[in-house]
Amino acid sequence: MLKFAFWVDAMTEYLGKASAVIVILTVAAGLYNVVARYVGKFIGIKLTSNLLIELQWYLFSLTFLLGFAYILKIGENVRVDFLYADWSTKTKAWVDLVGHLFLITFCVIGIYVTVFPVLQSWGQLPDGSFGEWETSPDPDGLPRAPIKTMIPIGFALLALQAVSEIIKNIARIRGVDVPVEGKIIAQEEI
Repeated sequence: MLKFAFWVDAMTEYLGKASAVIVILTVAAGLYNVVARYVGKFIGIKLTSNLLIELQWYLFSLTFLLGFAYILKIGENVRVDFLYADWSTKTKAWVDLVGHLFLITFCVIGIYVTVFPVLQSWGQLPDGSFGEWETSPDPDGLPRAPIKTMIPIGFALLALQAVSEIIKNIARIRGVDVPVEGKIIAQEEI
């Protein structure tokens, strides 16, 4: 099971790095939009479009949807550290185990409530056939279906990382030395 957890960790690490690159692309798109708007006004030519503006917020959304699992993996998620910090590794593993079980429940609910709107965005009609997919109401805008599809995918990635964390916490509770972000936990700490 630990092999599976480490495989998920490797995938999450890759997506976390991709998310960091997306941040740079988001800033570049935003910078271009601002500069192009003012230069375009100055020279009297429209140099930007709704496509580029929507691309910026699509990239911004991807940063979070792909980055949530990475945040969980590296332990930067929100918790009450003034209590947690002084607990033994085994107690931390139990608390994290329970928390990750709640997180998986939240992710399943998130997937459930988003999958049908995503299908509708792709154009699925109530009878199961497909019509036209959802597009931006703005001229030259991007289609909505691809970015909406990333919402349940983001929840699925977060749930998968939570499963990985549960596997590692069970191993820690059983006394197995499991690395914590590059640090090997000694048996005495457990």
